[in-house]
Amino acid sequence: MTVEYDIDKFHAGLVEHDLIVPVGVQGAFGRGPVFEEVIDRFNARVSEIARDDGAETRAFPPVINRSVIEKNNYLESFPHLCGTVFSFFGKEPAAREMAQQALQGEAWTAHLHPTDLCLTPAICYPLYPTLAGKVPEGGRLFSLLGWAYRHEPSPEPTRMQSFRMREFVRVGNPEDVVQWRDMWLQRGLTLLQSLGLDARSDVASDPFFGRGGKMMATNQRDQRLKFEILVPVISLENPTAVCSFNFHQDHFGSKWGIQTADGAVANTACLGFGLERIAMALFKTHGFDVARWPADVRQQLWR
Repeated sequence: MTVEYDIDKFHAGLVEHDLIVPVGVQGAFGRGPVFEEVIDRFNARVSEIARDDGAETRAFPPVINRSVIEKNNYLESFPHLCGTVFSFFGKEPAAREMAQQALQGEAWTAHLHPTDLCLTPAICYPLYPTLAGKVPEGGRLFSLLGWAYRHEPSPEPTRMQSFRMREFVRVGNPEDVVQWRDMWLQRGLTLLQSLGLDARSDVASDPFFGRGGKMMATNQRDQRLKFEILVPVISLENPTAVCSFNFHQDHFGSKWGIQTADGAVANTACLGFGLERIAMALFKTHGFDVARWPADVRQQLWR
């Protein structure tokens, strides 16, 4: 079957089959029942693969203490992606004025001021401050599932402002952490390829901001700190990153006082499956009607 890569047609197909529901803002949409079922079933496969790893489950809200964003130097590296939470702190006259301005279609957000919260840009971020102190011999492993926000409005359906990630985080010494990351890179490739996706891995870098960010991205690539699994979804020449595998070295360990059992600064790594992107990769590859997906793919997901 010849696959056509047309962004507008793909988006229209997702909408037509009630897989996504437009809400009037680029990079944000509702999810239909079949889309959610595919995500749930894929996430269950990930849980099955990781069942014997002994990961501790953590769940955090889609908002994060603003001080964590500040301390992690997020605003230096990714100011263009940050989302902050603003609220109204004024008195009744100002509230009436704000409401009237909104009703008349005028600018009204000058009445709002920042709270102590930001939207969570990466679902592992809230975890690290909770790990201060020594981890046990052999380190720790965590399983996370949650919503992330990044300010990247786009009509391209895989470029979302709000999306879900299934993540695992490993804390320990550098050798164990890198070995674990590389093991999961192979696990991820095997899983996605078993679902009929044209998946491959490659060295990658984060979208750092500005001219200085180019140097940081080059350094990240040179040290092979980040890998991604890529699948053609909206382009054959520029496949979409659906998973990432990141070695942070001692960045979070030094920021938050996390130590190994022998008192050294702990290293960390995380991996994340982009659940919406993987669902879209499956729909792009196998079609919008899940009942017509290949039998071996259905067997993997509909167990």
